[in-house]
Amino acid sequence: QVQLVESGGGLVQAGGSLRLSCAASGSIVSIARMGWYRQVPGKQRELVAIITSDGGTTNYADFVKGRFAISRDNAKNTVYLEMNSLKPEDTAVYYCNALSLLGWRAYWGQGTQVTVSL
Repeated sequence: QVQLVESGGGLVQAGGSLRLSCAASGSIVSIARMGWYRQVPGKQRELVAIITSDGGTTNYADFVKGRFAISRDNAKNTVYLEMNSLKPEDTAVYYCNALSLLGWRAYWGQGTQVTVSL
């Protein structure tokens, strides 16, 4: 089992920045990669960014390239999402995700709200 706890969401004006954190606990060694997804009401959850367990590979959705950066601190079992140049359309609930090698099971955090105002 893997437990994920997100923090760092909030309200910010357009053009501003936020940093999300996701602390993982439990079967950490089984995690192959971690990432961030987001969801707005009435729409499917979409991938924002992912990072491999060694931090060597990252991948971003086109709509955040150049603005968001994903990173991890393995000593703290924490993944971060640095969000810059935020736009109102970035408003969503952001979820942390971990993919476990054990049965390729996906784990999710409880989500953190990010609201970007004009």
